[in-house]
Amino acid sequence: MSETSTGDVARAAVGSWRRAGLAGAAIGVVAAGAAAGVAVERLTVGRGMRKKARLALDAAGPYGALRGTPGRAYADDGTELYYETDEAEPAAKVNGARKRRLFGRKAPAPVTVVFSHGFCLSQDAWHFQRAALRGVVRTVHWDQRSHGRSAHGEAQTQGKPVTIDQLGRDLKAVLDAAAPEGPLVLVGHSMGGMTVMALADQYPELIRDRVVGVAFVGTSSGRLGEVSYGLPVAGVNAVRRILPGVLKALGSQAELVERGRRATADLFAGMIKRYSFSSKDVDPAVARFAERMIEGTPIDVVAEFYPAFDDHDKEAALQIFAEVPALVLAGDRDLVTPSSHSESIADLLPDVELVIVPDGGHLVMLEHPETVTDRLADLLVRVGAVPEATNVGTYGSTAQPGH
Repeated sequence: MSETSTGDVARAAVGSWRRAGLAGAAIGVVAAGAAAGVAVERLTVGRGMRKKARLALDAAGPYGALRGTPGRAYADDGTELYYETDEAEPAAKVNGARKRRLFGRKAPAPVTVVFSHGFCLSQDAWHFQRAALRGVVRTVHWDQRSHGRSAHGEAQTQGKPVTIDQLGRDLKAVLDAAAPEGPLVLVGHSMGGMTVMALADQYPELIRDRVVGVAFVGTSSGRLGEVSYGLPVAGVNAVRRILPGVLKALGSQAELVERGRRATADLFAGMIKRYSFSSKDVDPAVARFAERMIEGTPIDVVAEFYPAFDDHDKEAALQIFAEVPALVLAGDRDLVTPSSHSESIADLLPDVELVIVPDGGHLVMLEHPETVTDRLADLLVRVGAVPEATNVGTYGSTAQPGH
């Protein structure tokens, strides 16, 4: 795999919590130790200058600007789910011998790599990987319900909570619309990885019949209620006690929260950076790109999704991937889904490559895109999705090693 100039790299994407500003402030008050350094740092720079800097970063670089052929799928509750497809160029074909072994003599549909993003993000979070794989292999990127360009969950408008199982059914609807036949490689980050597990739990025959590879990036199969988020025990216990109520209250006052968002922008931006990245010098444009994604998730959506994570338990579903080549990757300093959770996933998968990325935070695919893209490309070669000599394109590092 060759590496070329980072100047040619199509820029990356991350997050969205804009309307969760007051929730971020509430967490910051409770977890004062985590936020104090951020607040002090921002006292040294004028608010007007910081606002101008954010606007300049918003205008710099095409992070999140990649677009494909749009499509729409419909979940079992009627929610409209938005996806985009990037087709492979004719020369990028699955190894013929592998295709015949899997599907017989008849030429099948091409391999499709399906990317599922995390909580408060959008399909653009995979920007670097999407740029690298364009034209090499067929890919589908989709926005989970209530995120990105997908509609707000229909069931949630009727007061029903979001479940990870629902997200698995949403992914099935996207597959039915965007990749109804042919082999699949499923890639999921954080909540997206949980979505892939939920798909397997509910549609095990789909995994056995069509999935030829799977990648779990910075995700967990359960026990999220034990995560400390880098806070002292007393602090995290306090957060857990009050956060559901705080989010529910804020979610019922979404317009008010949105108006108050500007007052907490600096504190919230610092917290996003702390919980997204670990490296010393993340490209400011990438950090701002992540911030914009996270800012874009309305507070009522944050409130709807939050309880689903404590209920998430899909360890048993991982057995369905026992015959599937797998990549499990995480940052070694991920405060949201610690790398120990990825190690636990890898322990249950016989044919797995486990990669723990040094100086990597939760948004490792944006922070260390070269590592994530390399390992993902190797998985695609391993499962016969692309020829071994394929150049997966350009990508670039966004950070320097931390101390």
